[in-house]
Amino acid sequence: MNGSARIYLVDDHAMVRQGLRALLTEAGHDVIGDSGDITVALAELQQLAPDIVTVDLSLGSRSGMELLTELQRRQLPCRPLVLTMSAQPRHVGMALKLGACGYVLKGSPSEELLQAIATLRAGRRHLGQGVAELAARALAEGAGDDPFASLSVRERQVVTMVVDGHSSNDIATALHLSPKTVDSYRSRLMTKLGAADVTALVKLALRHGLIRNDG
Repeated sequence: MNGSARIYLVDDHAMVRQGLRALLTEAGHDVIGDSGDITVALAELQQLAPDIVTVDLSLGSRSGMELLTELQRRQLPCRPLVLTMSAQPRHVGMALKLGACGYVLKGSPSEELLQAIATLRAGRRHLGQGVAELAARALAEGAGDDPFASLSVRERQVVTMVVDGHSSNDIATALHLSPKTVDSYRSRLMTKLGAADVTALVKLALRHGLIRNDG
């Protein structure tokens, strides 16, 4: 196995993707594709089968957690590397639980990202500078008080899109379900999570780190 990797980039900022492509290409890696859209990314990831996919957690109106969830559900062979601004312990813990093989904070030196790529390429997990401590904090906080911990993959997809403001029709289209099925999911999730309405669900999701409030 040589040191180069076939990499796909997922970030909603085109300039960031261009910068990453230049950095990784100069380092000898093959950037085979990029996108800022989850639906497009999933289709291309299935077709291109990269070794590694970088995942930003903030993807416009959607979340990188949703992408990680779908990668895990489809059992795609690529190794996800989260590259994000979020230094919240719960986000680290959730990303690792959803199959992320690495977690690097944006703003880290470029050498950190290159080391992460090499580590994932060697089949190991990489936590960037300061991230190991965040992961330890997430573990210490535990998931026992996390009402989202017991959700199935599909339930997590639906609730993430609901709290992001998507309509039942939007969710149905994205997840290949009928609007009636999505409505059933919404009703069941409200009951399961003890949320009286969508506003309460959003507050609950923010409190437990399922979504971000920092834009």
